[in-house]
Parts: sequence; C-alpha cells; structure tokens
Amino acid sequence: MQNTIVVCSGCGAKNRVPVAKQQLKAKCGRCGESLEGAPVTGVVVALTDDTFTQIVEKSPLPVLVDFYSPTCGPCQMVAPVIENIAAAYAGKAVVCKLNTAAHNMIASRFQIRGVPTILYFKDGKMVDQLVGAAPQADIEARLNNCL
Repeated sequence: MQNTIVVCSGCGAKNRVPVAKQQLKAKCGRCGESLEGAPVTGVVVALTDDTFTQIVEKSPLPVLVDFYSPTCGPCQMVAPVIENIAAAYAGKAVVCKLNTAAHNMIASRFQIRGVPTILYFKDGKMVDQLVGAAPQADIEARLNNCL
C-alpha cells in the first residue's frame, strides 16, 4: 500500500497516511490534531486560489510551487520532473502546482508573466524563482538551498 507523508500544522510532526485513506479524517499521531488541510508530501499537491495560503504560507516545510498552464508544451515537459521531485523530497519539502489558467489571483499576486514558473517558499515567504523549463538538477539545486 502506498503512503504519503502529511505534516501536522500544529506540531510539525510527519505522519504516514495511506493514499487510500486520505479522504478519511486522519489525526496527528503526536498531538491528535486533525490533518485535514495539512500539507501532503510525496505527491504533487494541486493548489487553488483558496488553498494557497493554508498549504504554502503556513507550511512548516519548504515549498516548491510550479505555476503552469495545461496547454503549455514546456509545462507538460516539466510535469514529470515535478512529480519525481515530489517523491524524492517526501518529508523534506512540499511540492505543489497551480494552474494559472484556472486560478489567476495567486498568479497575478506573484506577477507570473510566463509559464512554467517555479517559486520556492521557506517559512511562508518566497525565497527564489525559476522561469522556464529547466532540468531536474537545476530545480532540485534551488530546492536544496531552501532546506
């Protein structure tokens, strides 16, 4: 059974939750707080304008956000790389994606002019940016600077 790591927003503990049970109301194993809305690591988290603040700005872990468009060729080339990074950094970072065509409030807030654009966040603040399709090593190197 495949598990994901969910980070408790209350105490920062990493909780292993089976993918099949993520829809259930899981609780933190350390403090008992609900894990609903907590950042999931190991998989790419799809963001919306409404969930951005809760997942990115309140995350105890560094966060990588891939701003993309489903009709963008370079974005489609970067997508498998982002998935690989999410799996490799499970428990160390949260990896997210935001569809700029469907959720443009956050994209305009960060002045995203072209896609793919990757923003890196640490302690809720943007610390780095990468514009355009880049190799996995370059994306990971910038993420490592946030760890």
